[in-house]
Amino acid sequence: MNTEKLAKALRRIPDFPHPGIIYIDITPILQNAELFRLAVDLLAKRHIADPPDYIAAVDARGFVFGGALALKLGCGFVPVRKKGKLPYKTLTEEYDLEYGSAQIEIHIDAIPAGAKVLLVDDLLATGGTAAAAVRLLEQLKARIIGIEFLIELGFLNGRQVLSNYPVNSLILEK
Repeated sequence: MNTEKLAKALRRIPDFPHPGIIYIDITPILQNAELFRLAVDLLAKRHIADPPDYIAAVDARGFVFGGALALKLGCGFVPVRKKGKLPYKTLTEEYDLEYGSAQIEIHIDAIPAGAKVLLVDDLLATGGTAAAAVRLLEQLKARIIGIEFLIELGFLNGRQVLSNYPVNSLILEK
């Protein structure tokens, strides 16, 4: 299966960024044009027939896939950034990580009300980041059509906090 090629390319780095965390490094996929194209094609597959108006992607690794998906699907790209990185007026949401807390923001005029939006990130862990991004998109009255991840850490049950939306992950780590 194609997703097995992607899973085999991932690199695991223990104790990064904190002790006890095993960081899943996606750069081997990004460095290989065939694997990168495969990942983007698989993420886009279920949205080709009815593409979103916008891809919203989470800072920073989600941008890599989000930008490529927006080009492939012919739609706009909206960055959901870490606090303090966007230059215009923003909405802000706080969330918990596996190892702390953080805030993300979106421009107040990023998406018109009712627009179809696909949320994209590289990794689903506890779901905190994606849930915060969903709350930002809901404040803008976006119509969230789905959430796509390259990797899901199934043992952290992050999918549960996103249960109001269709969630798809290419690689499931149990």
